[in-house]
Amino acid sequence: MEKTSIAADLHLHGRFSRATSKDITVSSLEKYAKIKGIGLLGTGDFTHPKWLSELKAGLKEDGTGFLKSKTGFPFVLQTEVANIFSQDGKLRKVHNIILAKNFGIVDQINEHLSKKGNLSADGRPIFGKYSCIQLVEDMMKISKEIEIIPAHVYTPWFSIFGSMSGFDSVEECFQDKAHYIHALETGLSSDPEMNWRISKLDRYTLISNSDSHSFWPWRMGRECNLLEIEPSYAGLLNAIRTKKGFKMTIEVDPGYGKYHFDGHRNCNVCLKPSDSLKNKNICPKCGKSLTIGVLHRVEELADRPEGYKPKNAVEFKRIIPLHEILAASIGAGIATQKTWDIYNKLVGGLGNEMNILLNATEKELTQHSNEKLAALIIKNRNGEIEILPGYDGEYGRPIISKKEEKKQDLKALREATEIEGESISARKKKSEAQMGLKKFF
Repeated sequence: MEKTSIAADLHLHGRFSRATSKDITVSSLEKYAKIKGIGLLGTGDFTHPKWLSELKAGLKEDGTGFLKSKTGFPFVLQTEVANIFSQDGKLRKVHNIILAKNFGIVDQINEHLSKKGNLSADGRPIFGKYSCIQLVEDMMKISKEIEIIPAHVYTPWFSIFGSMSGFDSVEECFQDKAHYIHALETGLSSDPEMNWRISKLDRYTLISNSDSHSFWPWRMGRECNLLEIEPSYAGLLNAIRTKKGFKMTIEVDPGYGKYHFDGHRNCNVCLKPSDSLKNKNICPKCGKSLTIGVLHRVEELADRPEGYKPKNAVEFKRIIPLHEILAASIGAGIATQKTWDIYNKLVGGLGNEMNILLNATEKELTQHSNEKLAALIIKNRNGEIEILPGYDGEYGRPIISKKEEKKQDLKALREATEIEGESISARKKKSEAQMGLKKFF
């Protein structure tokens, strides 16, 4: 089987997870993946009975370990689980991604996990008193081809290295099962360069995924992996476990993530780690403990200086999703008709968002937008967009100009970007027909 280049988003959710769009279907995920330029998607939530039923109805196995839609678009079976347990005298809350080769293995996984918790309660099931060690041991008994990847590894409350409930190393968390862990998902609030500062992470493949709760292009594929592999589960597994074929990850600027800096959202307090330490990690407004963010946590674990790059490190590129750039540039909401009109014209002329963000020339971009937007997209490609850092659950914001920074209202911006849970039917004015998307498919 010949190798092929592919952009893969390996972690997302179906509509039965909390805070997800109720209009997520297999077909909507495929449609927007093509608009985005993603060529392989995780299915999300194969542990949920209703979602699994839809996956079995809409996707077929063909012997490669990838599932194919009716049009041949590939998916890989994937879910995320929450492990909550006590270890070393501390309550731990760790999220893990699970990849599987086929429905037969998934059925065995679900049969076992149904004894640990209620799989119907949430697309991302929660298992109490079920450690990461036991999870790995149980999965390996089912199949050595199951891949377990710690998710968004620095998120304060729910990750392996999180400031609120995490560990200081993979070995501390997984103990004698640590050799089964081959990759770590960096999450939106960190990127490979931050992780390179921690020598104990050198052996792990650093992967990046959207963890999308919707099918919109500003969520799906906002982080992804550029691979050159045999288009099969075996090819994907080899890339994850050896780094061979792992060409690059696409990352948002870590400041864009919701937990990059320290802070208190309710107090509108956002602090870099050095300022938090001066305040003894206490909020200067309310006197309560700050939510310690990802940059602070990396500083605690780092044993290398900023800018260190290990040998054979997988390259990465920082890119802000196109919708975010367009919306900020014209001062409109991310899901407004005005923003969609510009987006659709670019995608209609240049194929997909990934091509626009990574490859299209300034001349091509100008032909399908204007000189100002073309220059801004190139600036984004070069990592030159300033980000007002996210903190304590608040997304970071791309700042197009200092004048805009002063006039932007945080509440309005939040409302413009956080629409994932809305149904399409409830937003008739933003229907597919009005967005002009049907002309592409």
